[in-house]
Amino acid sequence: MNNFMVNAGSYLISTIIGLYIIIVLLRFLLQLVKADFYNPLSQFIIKATSPVLIPMRRFIPGLFGLDIASLTLAYTLQCIENFILFTLQGIPLNPLFILWHSIGSLLSLFLYIYFFAIMIQIIISWISPGNYNPAIALIHRITEPVMQPARKILPPFSGFDLSPLLVFVVLNILIMFIPVLFG
Repeated sequence: MNNFMVNAGSYLISTIIGLYIIIVLLRFLLQLVKADFYNPLSQFIIKATSPVLIPMRRFIPGLFGLDIASLTLAYTLQCIENFILFTLQGIPLNPLFILWHSIGSLLSLFLYIYFFAIMIQIIISWISPGNYNPAIALIHRITEPVMQPARKILPPFSGFDLSPLLVFVVLNILIMFIPVLFG
């Protein structure tokens, strides 16, 4: 019974905090790629993160056009999540390890956002090519900075865009490398 409670608690903590971290990282990405903030999905992300980010921006300004407050919030939440999960699982707490491991967790999550965004974009292109959807417009805006260099290396072949395969390979290699570095 105790193991069930630890697993259920870990799952709930990972899900709740993890989803909010994803929303914060998406806000960072949307600002980074200068996405349309009148898009309904963008508006949801802004409304979900503004209550925490607006006060933080008084103390944490942007730097070179990067929203440092969003990154700080995501990192802080990741540290809190890792602290709680390690405590629940009985792993000895080492503050430096939590800080280091949280960087790796955020990098992995960032790469997974790109992985799934590209996957969604591919599936939508098969199911409903050419139709406009606000979510797809944002996904395209987020993934284009990654896909464009891949298309230069691997241009479309006989009408097939194989560049996502190249991006998937690179993303998976990076995802496999992160635990080695931040383990």
